[in-house]
Amino acid sequence: ERIVELVYDAASRRTRLAVWRDGGWTLESSVILDDGTEMLPFSATNNLIRHQVILLPSEPEDYRSEAELLDEIQAFIHRYVDVSSRFERIAAHYVLFSWIFDRYNELPYLRLRGDYGSGKTRFLLTVGALCYKPFFASGASTISPIFHILDAFHGTLVLDEADFRFSDEKAQLVKILNNGNMRGMPVLRTEVTKNHEFNPRAFEVYGPKIVATRGHYQDRALESRFITEEMGARGLRPDIPISLTESYKAEALHLRNKLLLYRFRNYHRCQAISELKDAAIEPRLNQIFSPLLSVVSDETVRSDLRALAREINADLIEDRGLDVEADILAIVQALLCRTGTRQVSIKDITTELQKRCGGDYDRNITSKWVGGIVRRRLQIKTQKSNGIYVIPLAQRPRLERLFEKYGLTAKNNDADQVA
Repeated sequence: ERIVELVYDAASRRTRLAVWRDGGWTLESSVILDDGTEMLPFSATNNLIRHQVILLPSEPEDYRSEAELLDEIQAFIHRYVDVSSRFERIAAHYVLFSWIFDRYNELPYLRLRGDYGSGKTRFLLTVGALCYKPFFASGASTISPIFHILDAFHGTLVLDEADFRFSDEKAQLVKILNNGNMRGMPVLRTEVTKNHEFNPRAFEVYGPKIVATRGHYQDRALESRFITEEMGARGLRPDIPISLTESYKAEALHLRNKLLLYRFRNYHRCQAISELKDAAIEPRLNQIFSPLLSVVSDETVRSDLRALAREINADLIEDRGLDVEADILAIVQALLCRTGTRQVSIKDITTELQKRCGGDYDRNITSKWVGGIVRRRLQIKTQKSNGIYVIPLAQRPRLERLFEKYGLTAKNNDADQVA
């Protein structure tokens, strides 16, 4: 069966159609479809293409094996970005998945969460440059073009500063994220025609998405769609280049060309593997993670993804809202102010949380629950001291960043409430 893809040669400033049929490919200026209509490529003068807001391959390029292609992708990510080894492996597979995402009915998103200067944007530029038809935008953009471009190109949305300052813009973005991980769930918007008539239109927003935020979204169901890496918890690896060079662009183009051939060769072979479902997590999470697991043959990466899915599942079951994080941080800050530089125990935090907020959460407040929030959600490392878990002094820089992020300053801390 024939597959047709848009390509762009920046040197000749020319767009064409790469056509895959009978195990081989050609570059053509137009394609006659089965119904007799002629398909033409987007013009090379299109602003999105000319200004590299959307990145395309230039032509299919051969690769030795899928395993070596994955190694090349991961090496490229490692060269320019500093993330955990687990997330690095997952990101490489997500790139591969993005090129055949439309063979599946559901998908997860990737997210970087952290403060300014933590490396989120570099990750978006690096990993986004390898994904299928990546479209780069930021929180400074207006929402309307995002709807139109996703509907026209059906590619990967790469969105920086996705917190959005204004409530209406945030509500529109949430619609894209809520509807965009499942096929057949377009967003309905009303447009005004030239005759000033209101014309409802469905926008297709399904597709891979890589976003960077500083905080959470209030909707926990939306939070469950993300595979998240917390940024800024450690120093930058010294071998990471300060700036992205022209060689980075050339490397990314060669990888996109190889990934285009990967799409051609594997598009009709892909299918979700039902045996990969995890009975220990909710059905909705299985829907989201199973397609990505289907393109993963590495058992280490599969184990990483399953572990992440179970962590998200535990959060969905246990969490009664994001307020608990701010409550815990306020208590930690108060305990530190009262005791000076002494380390704070999970037991003391739990006791104080029970006093302050015992009736606010529809569950028992236990040390195990509090410790899980401290370690998993706030990314604060704990250690055992005299038989109890404590937050060590080495975590003070991380705590200070979190205090600032959650608006907890020394002057508004209610330290004298801690008995």
